Amino acid sequence: MPIAGLEMLIAGLKMPAELAQLALPVHLSDDATLDNFLFGEALGPLQSMLESQASPDGEPMVFLHGPPGSGRSHLLQGACHAVSSGEALYLPLDQLGGMAPDQVLEDVDALALVCLDNLHVIAGDADWELALFHFINRARERGCRLLLSAEAAPRQLAISLPDLDSRLSWGVVFQLDAPTDVDKLAILRFRAGRRGLLLEEEPARYILSRAPRAMADLMALLETLDRDSMALQRTLTIPFIKSRLGW
Repeated sequence: MPIAGLEMLIAGLKMPAELAQLALPVHLSDDATLDNFLFGEALGPLQSMLESQASPDGEPMVFLHGPPGSGRSHLLQGACHAVSSGEALYLPLDQLGGMAPDQVLEDVDALALVCLDNLHVIAGDADWELALFHFINRARERGCRLLLSAEAAPRQLAISLPDLDSRLSWGVVFQLDAPTDVDKLAILRFRAGRRGLLLEEEPARYILSRAPRAMADLMALLETLDRDSMALQRTLTIPFIKSRLGW
């Protein structure tokens, strides 16, 4: 039975008719694209893998693990945005854990790419574990690519179903680290540049020294500064930043 009153977003692409009836409370952030992620040299292979995963020669399964703020959700949404010749679906399990798993996962293996975010939240839930086990098997049979994420590596998740524990280790596993202050400075300036803003190092350091530490909060401040600098036709100097953010 379809779930009424909720929204499903499939990367702007056509989808099988049987999937169109299912509504899920998920969406993709417009800013969460692969182009907007600062991979760096160490994650260069991951960038190439994600850009091509939904292609016929792409990796059947990729598993990303790392702490909050490491960019897992951004990358899963970015992979969905990158799909141009098939269908993609982003499923954040921390938002869907209270829903019937068979209903959420029914027929989605007909898509080219399915991204399951925050798998750790369903660890120990017998219904979800069994549904995921069968879904991964169906996806492999039908050629549906899977991009998975959790806070811990597959073997470190508290999965109760041994067969699911085994399936989660089938693919390529990448570890994402929490960004250091040096990383955050580089990301802040990179994301400003993506918005067409010139953010010099000193103003960026000023923001970083006073802003909340979470990357989501840093990006929210950058959005505010982008909007205000455009409206007032001002550059991102320390006095301007101080006046707009009340520091």
